[in-house]
Amino acid sequence: MITRVFSVRVWAPVGVLTSLAYCVHQRRVARAETPGAPSQRPVDRSLLELKMVQVVFRHGARSPLKPLPREQAEWNLQLLEVPPQTQFDYTVTNLAGGLKPHSPFDSQYRKTVLKGGMFAGQLTNVGMQQMFALGQRLRKSYVEDIPFLSPTFNPLEVFVRSTNIYRNLESTRCLLAGLFQSQKEGPIVIHTDEANSEVLYPNYQNCWSLQERTRGRRQAACLQPGISEDLQKVKEGMGIASNDGVDFLSLLDNVAAEQVHSLPSCPTLRRFAQMIEQRAVDTALYVMQGEDRESLQMAVGPFLHILESNLREVMDPATAPGKTRKLYLYAAHDVTLMPLLIILGIFDHKWPPFAVDLTMELYQHRESKEWFVQLYYHGEEQVPKGCPDQLCPLDKFLNTLSAYTLSPEKYHTLCSQAHVIELGDGE
Repeated sequence: MITRVFSVRVWAPVGVLTSLAYCVHQRRVARAETPGAPSQRPVDRSLLELKMVQVVFRHGARSPLKPLPREQAEWNLQLLEVPPQTQFDYTVTNLAGGLKPHSPFDSQYRKTVLKGGMFAGQLTNVGMQQMFALGQRLRKSYVEDIPFLSPTFNPLEVFVRSTNIYRNLESTRCLLAGLFQSQKEGPIVIHTDEANSEVLYPNYQNCWSLQERTRGRRQAACLQPGISEDLQKVKEGMGIASNDGVDFLSLLDNVAAEQVHSLPSCPTLRRFAQMIEQRAVDTALYVMQGEDRESLQMAVGPFLHILESNLREVMDPATAPGKTRKLYLYAAHDVTLMPLLIILGIFDHKWPPFAVDLTMELYQHRESKEWFVQLYYHGEEQVPKGCPDQLCPLDKFLNTLSAYTLSPEKYHTLCSQAHVIELGDGE
């Protein structure tokens, strides 16, 4: 979804340079910490009870969204063979439980046939294995190490939501197969939404204000000092014309897909792979304007509202029994994870890889009844911005989110502003 969502229409999911963005980010973290604040008293972790887990993950490895001119790897149809252990039946509905919405993304991807016969953006058996492995890791954490979830899928314990894109739906299937070893006590339902109202990625089509802010930024990023020279260097090495529209986002999309499948790549791409990823991050940060709070709000604010609401419902004693779940799974994209990581202050300035997860655990202390959040990215413990350490008091964690969370009403108002101005200018 790299090239698709960073287009003008969808996300359309740098200071200019990453080094500059990193320095600014560090200053933000420093401002968020209160000097001289008393250190948090030690928490006896043996008295913590796990109450809920939320997992936001990127889909598994896939074919590129758009092939590069001149240089194309061969995407053989054998890469679509489904590993038997990942098989798991599921049903897809809209958010209200009705029929699955139409997917304009999948219709568009099918129009691009890659060398070898695969469509653009198809989940491969490598991606299926990645997602199965992620499910196995979650099983070890929440079924074997801690008896939190039932060993078989129980719809009363698990809520599943995905963007309405086939690779995400299939990635979710593979994750669930690994997590529950393809065993279930009830039907697996994956909830999804219409493309024009989806909030699991920055929705440029639905949010006029976000679209206005980012219009032309992707093209402008290619002209920034450093990025421009490096892009020209790669294009010359590949024999690509300077005006063909190829940028670092499309280069990374192809490089990452080819590398994870061990497919032969052109020597220039192999030689500059690390630089391509770094410049793709620079480009994305320039497009996203990571220091622009309102842009981040419109990108993932509604999704943060969902995550925050789940937390509050679990801790609210007035919540009706059976309304909440133990596990919430959200199948999203790299362009979802990047702004989330920036907001949380844990962005490592690397492109979110295939099958990466951001996991949020909610605990309650059995004696004091205090609430805490533990955050993991790619399986590694993280210290969110504004938190004293990895085990973060819930109020501090929610305070970090509050500056970016948007209710549906506020999201609609903020997203409509640019459109109103545009109409007022007679455009």
